[in-house]
Amino acid sequence: MSEVVKFNPDNKLLLETAFSIRRKVFVEEQHTEEEEEFEKDDECVHFLIYNKGVAVGAARHRRTDKGIKLERFALVKEGRGKGLGYDLLRFVLTDARQFKKPIYLHAQVTVVDFYKQQGFVVVGAKFIEANIEHYPMSFENPHNLHKAIEKAVCRR
Repeated sequence: MSEVVKFNPDNKLLLETAFSIRRKVFVEEQHTEEEEEFEKDDECVHFLIYNKGVAVGAARHRRTDKGIKLERFALVKEGRGKGLGYDLLRFVLTDARQFKKPIYLHAQVTVVDFYKQQGFVVVGAKFIEANIEHYPMSFENPHNLHKAIEKAVCRR
């Protein structure tokens, strides 16, 4: 059973747990620069996902001039393949939607299909960030999209 916890950067204990997960995934596994990985954490709302009482994943979101940017989704190896990424993303999305701003992210090429299945669309060309190929993606609210399609059909 999973549980997601939301917290602010002033909770140093939870923040260090998130840093530990991100360090394992991004710095050790993917060889990103540590100083790049830990930028802007004080501007973010953070999340941890627990599986059977153990923290196995982290994420964050922050406000930017473009909307709400989802960032730093990471699951340790032991947490992968169990649907926990989906649980974490849904929780973070639900929290981000309260701001009624565009929601976007930069997806590593290897997880673009995962984000597409969750309602994101690619909105630009592939680029390199932290020495890893990414695509810019935007969340398209399926309910709003469905209503827009209905209106377009009714006008014909």
